[in-house]
Amino acid sequence: MTAREVGLPAEVPAEGLPESVTIWEVGPRDGLQNEQAVVPVEVKLELIDRLAGAGLTTIEATSFVHPRWVPQLADAEALLAGLTRRDGVRYPVLVPNERGLDRALAAGVTHIAIFASATETFARRNLNRSLDEQFAMFEPVVGRAVAEGLDVRGYVSMCFGDPWEGRVDPSAVVDVGRRLLDMGCSQLSLGDTIGVATPGQVDALIDAFTAAGTPVSALAVHFHDTYGQALANTLAALRRGVSTVDSSAGGLGGCPYAESATGNLATEDLVWMLDGLGVSTGVDLDALATASAWLADTLGRPSPSRVVRALRG
Repeated sequence: MTAREVGLPAEVPAEGLPESVTIWEVGPRDGLQNEQAVVPVEVKLELIDRLAGAGLTTIEATSFVHPRWVPQLADAEALLAGLTRRDGVRYPVLVPNERGLDRALAAGVTHIAIFASATETFARRNLNRSLDEQFAMFEPVVGRAVAEGLDVRGYVSMCFGDPWEGRVDPSAVVDVGRRLLDMGCSQLSLGDTIGVATPGQVDALIDAFTAAGTPVSALAVHFHDTYGQALANTLAALRRGVSTVDSSAGGLGGCPYAESATGNLATEDLVWMLDGLGVSTGVDLDALATASAWLADTLGRPSPSRVVRALRG
């Protein structure tokens, strides 16, 4: 069954929302990094091409993290070498350190992302650095990347709750985010890494950033759906003016360093909601659902995305 056969969502525009939203697709990187069985590079390449064919214009392709830490992404060079790049599509990669940047530059990458923590405990567990020490690691990466003409995004993890430290104070997140922007990052992606946020927390965090002088245009959101709040939290962010939303095709993903982190917001579920609100994404929902259904079949299990299951059974 297709979206056209069941009927696309009724379009009822709401006031106070962006006219269009950029979807930052993280499926090939964040979505697959937790898979226990290694996914062949040929499958990853086909997934990326299918996603681009569905109209996604920002597709995070891979990460230059050390293979010992995330074996699933050990094929980063091979993947980028085999990538069929489409006009108008960005293929950013995650870069953890200067060695990762060296590899990214050698591969001809033009957009990178770094991954910071808003909490002390997660910084130590994920980066093996203290909260302050992480910036010493990022400064040369961002400085060199900007000097080379690369665009740099800053992920901030644990923005709402941390499994070891509990609720996270918005001021702590703002402090980390402002340091990344001052360093040279062009955008911050505010991550609900374990999926505990509610819309009121989203409002409070975005308000805290704007009160500190950060334009909403510099903010993106990245929600996990652990407690079923990802779409509600996204809508709250949109009402605050955020117009870049991270999501993962088929709802795949998690975080290998936080066991309570389940899947990302499914790109199909996001597109269904945005289509219904009259917010433009440029994404063909049928083609996207087909791509995710194909991936689910390849991985040998049902798609976590509600919309994929509804459209493809």
